[in-house]
Amino acid sequence: MSFLVSLLSTPAILLAVVSFVGLVSQRKSPTQVFTGTAKTAIGFLIFGIGASTMTTTLQNFNAMFTAGFHINGVIASPEAATALAQSKFGFAVSMTLIIGFIMNLVFARITPFKNVFFTGGHSLFFACVLALVMKAHGFGDTWTIVVGGTILGFCSAALPQLCQPFMRKITGGDFQAIGHFNMIGYALSGLLGNLFKKHSDDTTENMKFPKWLSFFKDFLMGFAFVMLILFYISAIAAGKTAVLKLSGGTDWLVFPLIQALTCTAGISVLMTGVRMFLAEITSAFTAFSEKFIPGSRPALDVPTIFPYAPTAVLVGFLSSYAAGLIGVAIMVMFHFSMVIIPAAHICFFSGGTAAIFGNSTGGWRGAVFGSFVVGLLLVFLPVMLYPAFSQLGITTAMFPNVDYNVVGSLLNGFLGLFH
Repeated sequence: MSFLVSLLSTPAILLAVVSFVGLVSQRKSPTQVFTGTAKTAIGFLIFGIGASTMTTTLQNFNAMFTAGFHINGVIASPEAATALAQSKFGFAVSMTLIIGFIMNLVFARITPFKNVFFTGGHSLFFACVLALVMKAHGFGDTWTIVVGGTILGFCSAALPQLCQPFMRKITGGDFQAIGHFNMIGYALSGLLGNLFKKHSDDTTENMKFPKWLSFFKDFLMGFAFVMLILFYISAIAAGKTAVLKLSGGTDWLVFPLIQALTCTAGISVLMTGVRMFLAEITSAFTAFSEKFIPGSRPALDVPTIFPYAPTAVLVGFLSSYAAGLIGVAIMVMFHFSMVIIPAAHICFFSGGTAAIFGNSTGGWRGAVFGSFVVGLLLVFLPVMLYPAFSQLGITTAMFPNVDYNVVGSLLNGFLGLFH
């Protein structure tokens, strides 16, 4: 079982297998099969290295920011919450993941929802949420796995469909779907962008900057500039002692410089990997789908659409993180029983993607508004499931993503009717 869990949690291998099958079915030469399969796996691993680098640096930023501004509460980090869930219910979570992947293929085959979900990490997080909800209502492993796996498989096939009208506008085609469980949020952002549709041509990518800010036309330079400001604000607020605990001996004023530039390097690596594996998997998956699941498309992680509107990603990160901090202030003001703290890396990937969707329908105004609303959802929605998870001992971290909380809360409410 550990082999299957490891395989399903490693999308690079899954995508390489799909690429291999697709290339073989096209009767490509052994050299072309090897090259295409290897480039798919290597490209996705490069992408993963970039994403991991960014996540690490943004987690350091989050630690400095919360220390510097004395924000205490429950961190909205699915990685930390998953570690807690697996330590308590490892078997149920693992089997829910496996059944979920199988059911995704079944639903893609027999329903109009022709999306095959390849973001294994997000599937694992969702499997944790579903297993925890079932366990909170006293179900054993069998029912937890069957119900959780079926829901996971259906959501993996169906939820990307909500985003597909916007994906066609963003990518100019129908060859891929989004595979990231904030899809209700992304579709909402695209819909909210329509409020500004008369400004839809005024996109983030056409923003005009003063001459002294002309470096923002180069996405990487603009990104580096913003990260430098944010890291130094958080480091100075945190102070020398707090920064040195993270820096591993690096001078406390040099550390934020290195972190900001490392984060920028991470997104550059990430986009290089995206371009490499996407070119290979697109043609190979076409052959795969024709043979096994006619009309299907791969649902891939959100950075695959970053190159279509890179400036929107930066706008969305800033807007959603600001919304999360406003959410913290509201929770403190109204004495919530717990305060959900936004995680910078979640706001970057989820808020940035929401901005791309809002930008596609409402230009930069849609990008700002859509990502702001999603930023609020990322901190307020986890409040609904906190009581159920806290009774299981999951109290120091929560799952922030919109889909986890919407579907998880519906399941939790439904099961509550029978208590």
